[in-house]
Amino acid sequence: MKIKNLPTLSVTFLLAVFAACSSSPPMPPYPAYIAVGELPDAYVGGLPGTRAKQLSGDPRTQRASYRIELPSDWSFTTGASPGQSVEIYVLSGAIQLGEFSLAQGGYAYLPPGMSGLQMKSEEGALMLYFVDEANDSAVIQTPLITNSELLAWAQQDIGVSIKELRADPGSGARTWLLDVRPEAILPWQRSSQMVEGYLLSGAIDYSECSSDQFVTDGYLPGGYFHRPPGAVHAGPATKTVAGAVWFLRVLGEEQVEIVEGCVSEPDAP
Repeated sequence: MKIKNLPTLSVTFLLAVFAACSSSPPMPPYPAYIAVGELPDAYVGGLPGTRAKQLSGDPRTQRASYRIELPSDWSFTTGASPGQSVEIYVLSGAIQLGEFSLAQGGYAYLPPGMSGLQMKSEEGALMLYFVDEANDSAVIQTPLITNSELLAWAQQDIGVSIKELRADPGSGARTWLLDVRPEAILPWQRSSQMVEGYLLSGAIDYSECSSDQFVTDGYLPGGYFHRPPGAVHAGPATKTVAGAVWFLRVLGEEQVEIVEGCVSEPDAP
């Protein structure tokens, strides 16, 4: 399938494209099971000379998510306007962000007003890149830069561990890594927030609930989803043989509810 290159891809556009092209059972009404490498190239005005895959976006707020490939000997700034935040996770290669060097697993959050740092890459790099509008309730107002490889995994349940990259106590926005082992049992659940996920390593079969029926498909490294609030997912068919590590983010205070099965609407009180 070939899609014409457009400067802006909205979530609605991605939904229409992938729903129309699906040969699976009824797909969920939101982007899921996306193989990012198969997306068309997108233009990112703030990062000239790069190769980008747009994962999602909202033209009303200028919020956007990309996977960006930086060529060798590339140099510019981190992009974004003064009223936007920038979030970066290095998938491979290395970048220089101001005075900081970020190799694979490097993470940076730049709050609004600090998103114009010099950024360069001598050997080239592949990274996740997120631009979000300013949130007045956010407490983190200084750059947050860390190496996820140095952080310890914190076990949450049997076969489930996390590494917290960012947790803003004011806005509730959160970014973390999730490690799912073969012994993990994930119940049907729904989140109060939009959740964005990119599979970093491993492989996992994952279920999404749509119209009281569930669809299970496989994610490989580079797999992506953009799940809206209230969407039911996981369940007993969600399994991994060798393990899977996700990069996940939410933009507000998240409440996760465990539900009994694949149901489209919240349970009646």
